[in-house]
Amino acid sequence: METFANIVQDARDSLKLLDKSYPTDSWTNVPSTISRLLPRRLHLQPDHPITITRRLIESRFPSFATHNSLSPIVSVHQNFDSLGFPVDHPGRSRTDTYYVNQDTVLRTHTSAHQADTFASLGASDEGFLISADVYRRDAVDRSHYPVFHQMEGAMMWSRDPSGSSSLSERIWADVEKLRRLEDVEVSDPNPTVHPERNPLQKYHELGDVEAIAAHLKRSLEDVVREIFAAAKAVTEPGSEGEALKVRWVEAYFPFTSPSWELEVYWQGDWLEVLGCGVVKQEIMIEAGAPDKIGWAFGLGLERIAMLLCSIPDIRLFWSQDERFLSQFREKRGDDGTYQVNKFVPFSKHPPCPKDVSFWLRGTSSAGGGTKGNTHDFHENDIMELVRDIAGDIVEDVSLVDEFTHPKTARKSMCYRVIYRSLERTLTNEEVNGLHEKVRGGLVERLGVELR
Repeated sequence: METFANIVQDARDSLKLLDKSYPTDSWTNVPSTISRLLPRRLHLQPDHPITITRRLIESRFPSFATHNSLSPIVSVHQNFDSLGFPVDHPGRSRTDTYYVNQDTVLRTHTSAHQADTFASLGASDEGFLISADVYRRDAVDRSHYPVFHQMEGAMMWSRDPSGSSSLSERIWADVEKLRRLEDVEVSDPNPTVHPERNPLQKYHELGDVEAIAAHLKRSLEDVVREIFAAAKAVTEPGSEGEALKVRWVEAYFPFTSPSWELEVYWQGDWLEVLGCGVVKQEIMIEAGAPDKIGWAFGLGLERIAMLLCSIPDIRLFWSQDERFLSQFREKRGDDGTYQVNKFVPFSKHPPCPKDVSFWLRGTSSAGGGTKGNTHDFHENDIMELVRDIAGDIVEDVSLVDEFTHPKTARKSMCYRVIYRSLERTLTNEEVNGLHEKVRGGLVERLGVELR
């Protein structure tokens, strides 16, 4: 199957990323619009909402080691194999992942560094945090961007301690050291493990896992309490004393079991904030640390920062306009808690929607994967094409109509592209020129027939 990801592969023998050259092959699909973002590292930029959010969360884990400068270029083994991703997992597809070459990718999650970090742990009980830019081919809208930032955290205990205390006793002793939260209402109706929904690993004892789960949940409840206390101070002044409602929901992740998601009741809705669980022991064994056991969590820093600062569009994080950047300065109150600023829009420029309709070749659909098509594609191919041509001037790309001809069975699709700059008003001439390039790109790169 030939996809856009194949068609736009780098024509050169090598690809230069962060001052290093990498060999290319038929898997290569990293466009220049992505490669030039690698040096930005917003999570390390002073007085940036992403950095402020990162440091706020780090403040709740003062004893944890921090890793914030790891390279975004990792092996397929690091990104997928070391975490137990099945060979046919959709995340491995070139429609979802940026491949430098067959063996190398731009990391799709901070978990790509988890096994290596576990392998470097010493003999004592310890935790760590990893914050980094991650890369995924994704939708174009106000909450998705192909580069975003995650934080990964983990806490480990030695399973073979010296002394008379059992593992569970040591973990429960650590739980008692954590702050008790009187202003957080927690809903956690499910048992720690369930044989089908949330199984206990064969390597683990139930008592140990119950202690680990308690430590994990109280630690993360403390994090979200800190985050949303800061957010309330900005968005709902005077409501800081109200209890925060959170709930634990059973979940599935390839690298933890049992697993959970933590949701927070915020402005009338339940919002998923993070995912977590007890680390799969196979990961620890492969990392050369079979005597370690513990928990891990992951969250998206943009999602938290948008809540904290009332930022309505994810593209704003990449703005270099001083009218945006000058609104954020890292500061703390007299009690040591983080204080954040609410984003004040500096301008509201009008949107310019443009539709493009086309026939797909053969019987392809937006999901891709149909056999026998010369130019089959995934919807992410369209998103990538529009981004590659128009960049951050595009606010949203969405499918608005889909039609299959009753006689020929040919499929027609119509996508609406909304052009809107965050920093200036676009002219009709400028938008028309960009849209014509999009139309031409669809024909040239994806092999569609315009209507």
